[in-house]
Amino acid sequence: MAETRKASRFIVPVAVAGVAAATIGLVPALAASGDPDLPEITAQQLIEKIAASDTQTLSGTFKISTDLGLPLGGLTSALGGIGGGPSSADPSEKLTELVSGSHTLRVAADGPERQKLTLLDGSDEYSLIHNGDDVWAYDSKSNEVFHEKAPAGADAPGAHEVPKGKELPGTPKQLADEVLKAAGDTTSITVDGTAKVAGRDAYQLVIKPKQTGSTVESVKIAVDAANGTPLKFTLSSVEGGKPVVDAGFTKVDFSKPAASDFTFKAPEGAKVTDGAAEKAAGEKGDPFEGQLPGGLEGAFGDFGAGSGEGGMNVIGEGWTAIAKIDSGAPAPKTDEAPKEIQGLLDSLGDKVTGKFGSGTVFKTKIVNALLTDDGKVYVGAVTKDALVDAANSGK
Repeated sequence: MAETRKASRFIVPVAVAGVAAATIGLVPALAASGDPDLPEITAQQLIEKIAASDTQTLSGTFKISTDLGLPLGGLTSALGGIGGGPSSADPSEKLTELVSGSHTLRVAADGPERQKLTLLDGSDEYSLIHNGDDVWAYDSKSNEVFHEKAPAGADAPGAHEVPKGKELPGTPKQLADEVLKAAGDTTSITVDGTAKVAGRDAYQLVIKPKQTGSTVESVKIAVDAANGTPLKFTLSSVEGGKPVVDAGFTKVDFSKPAASDFTFKAPEGAKVTDGAAEKAAGEKGDPFEGQLPGGLEGAFGDFGAGSGEGGMNVIGEGWTAIAKIDSGAPAPKTDEAPKEIQGLLDSLGDKVTGKFGSGTVFKTKIVNALLTDDGKVYVGAVTKDALVDAANSGK
């Protein structure tokens, strides 16, 4: 247990690398020619088409490939299950697998009340079902079931919302909505030809930063020409190589799925864990409790709640926005970490110096984080030089 607690505080530099902020602007442009042959459309018109899309029902298969440039095999080995919950079927545990590699998923949706996602992994399957007031998850490999109840009371606010942390992963539409939800002058948005996605005619929306210093090369969204539903989402890094995220339908049907698709009965002999039991187990002993340096514990508990110690300040805007967090405590010394963690941090980090002093930049293909030796964190979808400049400015 002591070794586990000692290891957990060195996860902070890895954790901060998962936080980024980006603000998008909209610039109309004419469509390029392409195949299939579709009527010309401006970027503004295509964005309006996405916004007007009200797809409530669908079923299909989509593939998601993620390449953050992280040695996630080493990360898994180093963490050794630290912080794992009592149920392997818990979505907050299982769906972290989507942050690396390639995965095939079957999806079905019937309005806001019913959704189902099945993650296929060889002969094993993991299913997550939201049906009214219930959220079920089933892991065939361990034969375990996780069950969560939505808030009681049909008329209560949030009565039919999926409990926090148990949401279904982002579809191409949800990913597109996140990119398009804000406006400004930091972005070029154009329509660049057409494509066939899952047998559907689609326009290609291309989004690029105008600012220098961002790690984002482009975001491409394939939009169904008939109903405005995003069919594919691709996020590419300035580093090149494989896309950071490439998620798209390979088959899709917009008719209403059968009601039976959303029913679930725990298989005989399966271990069933209720969300209330999961919460109680977490309250008994959190291996991370008290292990985060100073204000980082508060910062990650209520990220962005304020400024100053334990809070967050945002430097800059748009694609080059950088979040600054003051932990209020010196950074942990990596040479004190267990060997497995030490090797991971060495592979992720570059030592840097400047007017601010010294620190380490932890790298991914899209989000970078500078952890200074005096405990300040600068993180964003920006280059290493941009982080160092922000730290040197002392803002």
